[in-house]
Amino acid sequence: MTDASSHGPHSSGDRSSFGFRDVDAREKVKMVRGVFDSVASSYDVMNDLMSVGVHRLWKDAAAAKLNPRPGETILDVAGGTGDMARRYAKMARAAQERRGGEDASVIVLDYNAEMILAGVHKGGEPEMSWSVGDAMNLPLPDASVDAYSISFGIRNVAHIDKALAEARRVLKPGGRFLCLEFSRPTTGPIRAAYDAWSFHAIPRIGGWVAKDRDSYQYLVESIRRFPDQAAFKTLIEDAGFSRVSVTNLSGGIAAIHHGWAI
Repeated sequence: MTDASSHGPHSSGDRSSFGFRDVDAREKVKMVRGVFDSVASSYDVMNDLMSVGVHRLWKDAAAAKLNPRPGETILDVAGGTGDMARRYAKMARAAQERRGGEDASVIVLDYNAEMILAGVHKGGEPEMSWSVGDAMNLPLPDASVDAYSISFGIRNVAHIDKALAEARRVLKPGGRFLCLEFSRPTTGPIRAAYDAWSFHAIPRIGGWVAKDRDSYQYLVESIRRFPDQAAFKTLIEDAGFSRVSVTNLSGGIAAIHHGWAI
């Protein structure tokens, strides 16, 4: 889902995790691109099937937490087919209709051109623009955006710390950071049920629907290698963000991390 060292994917040296394997960080970039090239055309359908539609509620909760406003520049990194950006654009426009102000600008940026093309094909909102770019080397000036979001994407980067540093760099003083990502279920029963579903059902569904079991096996494994809520919160704080909060969704299957560039 958008649209990832033995203790998580933040690399040591030039190594990074690719599912349960450790690979050269540069190789991971190519391998992840291959995964999303393969799944782009069926990505949105697979999200509904994998989460039984619950990902829509998670995204609604994340968009409400970001609270888009008129006149803001919002950067949605790993924005894939534009699910989050459409929410941001509509929410900013609704606020504009209530209280006036300038049009918002919502930039969808994704490393994978196939995902961007799939999003453009779906159609966007007037506030949206599309760009291919790297989360670890954003093509934007310092202090140029009011809000930065990344949803189900940061576990796929080769160096999480570099992506977080770039988020901090491009945010204006007082800017908002938001990450929606799979996380660690908070109770044993939820964890056991989720493991059974994800390891056994999701790769099979990927094989049937997307004709690509291996890519969905990677996506499941990448979730397990991602830091838990507390560890990821520490990484965000280490990148220079303040007042970092964690909101668990569906018992911790996913979580919203939110912080401020102060």
